[in-house]
Amino acid sequence: MKKLLALTIAILLFTACEDVIDVETQPEPPKLVVNGLVRVDESQEFVDVRIKVTETTDFFSENTVTELDRIIILPGVVNTDLNAGAEFGRAAVLVESEPGSGVYIPSNEPGADNRFRTAGISSETVFLLILEHKGREYAAWTQYIPTVPIENLEQGDETLFDEDDTEIQITITDVPDAENYYVFDFGEGEFLALDDQFIDGQQFEFSYFVERDLEPGEELEVSILGADQEFFNYIDLLVEQTENDGGVFETPAATVRGNVFDITGLDNINIFDNVERPNDFALGFFAVVQEFKQTIIIE
Repeated sequence: MKKLLALTIAILLFTACEDVIDVETQPEPPKLVVNGLVRVDESQEFVDVRIKVTETTDFFSENTVTELDRIIILPGVVNTDLNAGAEFGRAAVLVESEPGSGVYIPSNEPGADNRFRTAGISSETVFLLILEHKGREYAAWTQYIPTVPIENLEQGDETLFDEDDTEIQITITDVPDAENYYVFDFGEGEFLALDDQFIDGQQFEFSYFVERDLEPGEELEVSILGADQEFFNYIDLLVEQTENDGGVFETPAATVRGNVFDITGLDNINIFDNVERPNDFALGFFAVVQEFKQTIIIE
């Protein structure tokens, strides 16, 4: 009885000491978030260009869809004179796919078809993205990055930390005598960045353990994306900071700089590194990369 009485008193003292603490977060001005990952399937006639834009709110809220004043993409080619950069052609206007969606695609109206044909894209092709949002102008440029196909995709039977982990075994062959970077997409925000530092020119098999629960009979689609070092570093850093938070383009948990710069008022848009304006930039990334994908049925 004495033990029961002592335990009761201890519980009452513990619960009485509980206080609700209000955590005040310092509000920050909303930032534009650009999901500009363009995946190119060279077996298709046109490139599936879809640029999604959102805006950050506060730390505890999801990004909200926003509307652009203007968005264009200028295709070009790398100049043989490296100091001259690239030469850009006619601008392609993008329009919102559906009102309020925040997703912009090339217009394809009769007489104004702005879609990009895959037949005209090579490793020398570059793209310049320019968009206007709430009186500010932003820009990003990227070079098309090809990749290698997935040679084999199968399910393994090993586990890593959790017995519910699903092992996926992937085989690729690296292109020799070049610095190559790869990004693997396992769906629902699970990405993996890989470089060829130790596998140059070799066939390489590795395992990835899918963190989410997969049921027998469920289809799993795995993609390999081309990447340059900048895109590789961006994904690698965001994977560390946004695991299990909904994807690398959805969570503003950390301010990770991408390649979309604020160019408002700049005279020369070929130089927009924001050296003198370190706080003026958009979140997100713009990349045009080749994609190969395969699907397996989970056993």
